Amino acid sequence: MEKEKKEKKEKAETVPKNDGMWLLKSIFSKKSNTDGDADSNVKSSPDQNPPFSFLSAHANAVVSLCSKTLGISTNALQEQFDLELPDNLKQPDSHARNFLEFCSYKALGLAITQPNYLNDKEFRRLTFDMMIAWEVPGVASDQIDKETASCSSQDVEGEDGWSLFYSNSTKMAVEVDDKKTVGPEAFARIAPACPVIADITTVHNLFDVLTSSSGPRLHFLVYDKYLRSLEKIIKFVQNAVGPQVISNLSLAEDEIIIDIDGTVPTQPVLQHIGMSAWPGRLTLTNHALYFESGVGLYDKAVRYDLAKEMKQVIKPELTGPLGARLFDKAVMYKSTSIAEPVYLEFPEFKGSSRRDYWLDICLEIHRAHKFTRKYNMKGNQLSEALARAILGIFRFRAVREAFRVSSSNYKTLLCFNLAESLPGGDMIMQTLSSRLTLISPTAGQQEILSSPNANRKHVLPAALMTLITLKIVPSKEGELNGEATYQGVDVCVGESNPLEAVVKQLKQDTGMAEAAQATVDQVKVEGIDTNLAVMKELLFPLIETYNRLQRLISWDDPFKSAMFVLFTSYLIYTDWIKYMLPSIFVFLALVMLWRRYTWKKRQLGAFKIVAPPSKNAVEQLLTLQEAITQAESLIQSGNIILLKTRALLYAVAPQATVKLSIVLVLTGIVIAVLPLKYLMLLVFVESFTMNMPLRKESSERGLRRIREWWVRIPAAPVELVKPDDKKRK
Repeated sequence: MEKEKKEKKEKAETVPKNDGMWLLKSIFSKKSNTDGDADSNVKSSPDQNPPFSFLSAHANAVVSLCSKTLGISTNALQEQFDLELPDNLKQPDSHARNFLEFCSYKALGLAITQPNYLNDKEFRRLTFDMMIAWEVPGVASDQIDKETASCSSQDVEGEDGWSLFYSNSTKMAVEVDDKKTVGPEAFARIAPACPVIADITTVHNLFDVLTSSSGPRLHFLVYDKYLRSLEKIIKFVQNAVGPQVISNLSLAEDEIIIDIDGTVPTQPVLQHIGMSAWPGRLTLTNHALYFESGVGLYDKAVRYDLAKEMKQVIKPELTGPLGARLFDKAVMYKSTSIAEPVYLEFPEFKGSSRRDYWLDICLEIHRAHKFTRKYNMKGNQLSEALARAILGIFRFRAVREAFRVSSSNYKTLLCFNLAESLPGGDMIMQTLSSRLTLISPTAGQQEILSSPNANRKHVLPAALMTLITLKIVPSKEGELNGEATYQGVDVCVGESNPLEAVVKQLKQDTGMAEAAQATVDQVKVEGIDTNLAVMKELLFPLIETYNRLQRLISWDDPFKSAMFVLFTSYLIYTDWIKYMLPSIFVFLALVMLWRRYTWKKRQLGAFKIVAPPSKNAVEQLLTLQEAITQAESLIQSGNIILLKTRALLYAVAPQATVKLSIVLVLTGIVIAVLPLKYLMLLVFVESFTMNMPLRKESSERGLRRIREWWVRIPAAPVELVKPDDKKRK
């Protein structure tokens, strides 16, 4: 054995150091101290931590590290596994993975109670090794992985035409060493065990964002960069509160700062109110937005509440100098506590990423409070919901600053925004509320763990305790026990969390919604004339039906008109008219079902529309002016009708009011006495026979008298009052 090891060592030393692939593998495949320690622990103490025969080599190393973290032997871990978990989680096909999850969750539960654990390189490596071991937990899977890895390594080493110049460093790392990557399922099972790293509702979206440039596998380089960025964000929040900030903001006892913007002179935040604008500093807390006007030296902050129910409206908006709507870089805040909307502008040369980021995080805090009000959460339950939102914002900011990527509404990393945008997202909120109700509203960690029902129902506020551990939220007496592990995280050995199950169920609907939205974006056209042409073609069947009815009413063809009147009158008289609308619905349903089952392999062809002639800018302005003029004329006519009606109601024209009153009384008597079908028959016959040859002259004479009577009615007076501009600066 020693001779073989020496021969292997000599062969390894004879490998040419100038080989490019060897150099890259030496960079990206270098074993960390964590792996070395794990292997050495297994070898150096075989009696205390003997390897398990049903685990793979990497899984044994991870279990050994877990036992070292917990301060107990691997045999003691196995005894706890046998005692605490039911028999259905010990089946041969899942025993190795469930035991690995049990050891990993135990070790992580203790590790995340230590301060600054994200700064520990061994912790970052250990969590990633847990994910790798989760994919190959058993001996059988380890053999398959080794065969695949050896084949792939032979293929790579046998290639002659590979290049050192890759379009992306992350892709290069993954292609050089694909064995140090993990898939989405492993990431989703291990990462949520640390609440600051991932949330169970958004863990798959986080994985998609982290692997957006490296394919469907996550490399340790990307994972480590994400955790280091997350650590920087947490340090920033820990040091955000200073004497000047406290004096200017007047924060409440349970209020913590989440983010600050506008401190750099080249990236100010502008507050627009009316025609005026001021630069300043913007601060977001877990309860409100604060704006301090000034540059360098700031005035007393203005508070915009996000917690209380004030009918807040937060949305993207256009702003510009002197109130002009020019730049799409602002967030509008409106509530019942302020007289007029406030616009917070985030100037930047290209894009609107700053605005989009602040819009998302403000909405996240507002929706988190809305969620707690809806389900009447108090105490620890309220704090846990807000802590989830805060940790989600930290992750969102870390990804944004580390990788410069943005996510769509359906792929957001913010829990409450995701529930708002996903189809069926209310199911996520209902499931989350049922989970949070298991948290005791008042009891601290020690009280819960010492309770006789601790193992049965109560769970701990894991997100809140994470903020306490990170020293972002002050710890209260009895709220955090340093020796206890987290029992209330969103992961369970061998089982899926209800939240995870709901998110997976909605994932398919999300894909369909994204595909549908893509088709909507494709068919959008610009220009008033073009949109009118599209609408006219789409409404062609209705327009044609209306034109035919108009021809029947005008009695251009007396025979067709007479037959139509007789047939419809018969339907009304025999009460068959009530089946007309249901018959239309049934007919449409049959047509759609016929198309559904007979056109399975056919694709819907594009709807061809003749585009109107193109117009230059001046012609488009003239068309717009003409459309505005016509709209103004219609509005004026509507106002005149309303004012004349007001004059009749207030008897401005006494004779006309008396005549209208008599007509209304007679109409009311007729409606009260006659059955409905006779009223319908009377109205139909009257309206459709007005233009028949025998009645046309008398009908025109009657309409003329009505128009003359209407012209003689005066309009009610109107007085325009100028608005009070005292509040505008």
